[in-house]
Amino acid sequence: MNIHEYQGKGLFRDAGLPVLEGVHCKTVEEALNAYDNLGNKVVAVKSQIHAGGRGKGKLYDPNSGDVVMEGGVKIAFSRDDVEIFATNIIGNRLVTKQTGEAGKIVNNLYVESGCAISHEYYLAILVDREEKMPLIMASTEGGMDIEEVAESNPEAIHKLHVDIEAGVTTQQADELATALKLEGAAAASFNEMIQGLFALFVEKDCAMVEINPLVRTEDDEMVLLDAKVSFDENALFRHPDIVELRDLSEEEDTEIRAKEAGLSYVKLDGNIGCLVNGAGLAMATMDVIKLYGGEPANFLDVGGGADEEQVKTAFSIILEDPSVKGILVNIFGGIMRCDIIAKGVIAATEALGLEDPLVVRLVGTNFEEGRRILAESGLNIHTAETLAEGAEKIVALIGGDE
Repeated sequence: MNIHEYQGKGLFRDAGLPVLEGVHCKTVEEALNAYDNLGNKVVAVKSQIHAGGRGKGKLYDPNSGDVVMEGGVKIAFSRDDVEIFATNIIGNRLVTKQTGEAGKIVNNLYVESGCAISHEYYLAILVDREEKMPLIMASTEGGMDIEEVAESNPEAIHKLHVDIEAGVTTQQADELATALKLEGAAAASFNEMIQGLFALFVEKDCAMVEINPLVRTEDDEMVLLDAKVSFDENALFRHPDIVELRDLSEEEDTEIRAKEAGLSYVKLDGNIGCLVNGAGLAMATMDVIKLYGGEPANFLDVGGGADEEQVKTAFSIILEDPSVKGILVNIFGGIMRCDIIAKGVIAATEALGLEDPLVVRLVGTNFEEGRRILAESGLNIHTAETLAEGAEKIVALIGGDE
């Protein structure tokens, strides 16, 4: 689960971490009031969407499609600047590298006091799944896409694994500060900040905290000038306060519906819909589709105990994507019975008037009964015995092999 920058800054502020004063705004008038109340001549006017690259993005009029303004993060030197920037940002569509061409409509702004910046750094805390430990990444190359830094200057990225129980030790903090060429008051400020930020990361069950940029001011104070924070959804039951921060307008409607139905769904850019039980099997299914020249349109895991109604819901969610040209169903019947899935597939096909090619691969509990049910349905449903056969069939049926 992701939250907005202004919400992340609120968490940082509550934890005593160094952030600048800022105000969340939803209208131009609120942005102007924020400028007046902050009392700073220079402020940053920041669009708030769940995507990175805002500063380098473009704002489009959602009706005409015309470019309104370059950049979704602007520095304002006057009240008039704030009015111009807020007017051009609120209600318009921001397109960045991470949003794709569709972009996102900006409904929230953050007006933040400016500061005198001496240097920009990159800082992130995430979970290294291979090492099963939190990982801190830091670089002197802040304000840039970390992917660009990794490609052009990988030695500039410093990595440090941290014991989740011990937290960031003084020695580790000193090592990072030295790697970032921080000295004196700046190093002391960094050490205190990184220990507090890591404690917050653990306490709130974060999946990632990314600060780009972390800045050193002219007074040698380290300030968190960004806040990209995401949380482990499996731990949200422990954090009702975090759940309240969720902005559903930033999420796909289909993903919200899937969650309510107990399904795991993520929209992708391909044209082959996938309905699978089990996250690992779903990933393998997408890989094999690509192996045979196709592109998956989604990740959809119906779980181990889906019933007919959930299967029908899964189909309806897949078909809401206009780019879908065919569907591959890949079910391993362990707890789940293949005959139940087959009935769900038939019910969904009939109820939704499915015309796109459909390939179904069933294996496991009652798979023979499931295949019989599909064969006797009289519907245009293609079966496959193996995942490879199923992927090859669906790619061929939609013309993906041409």
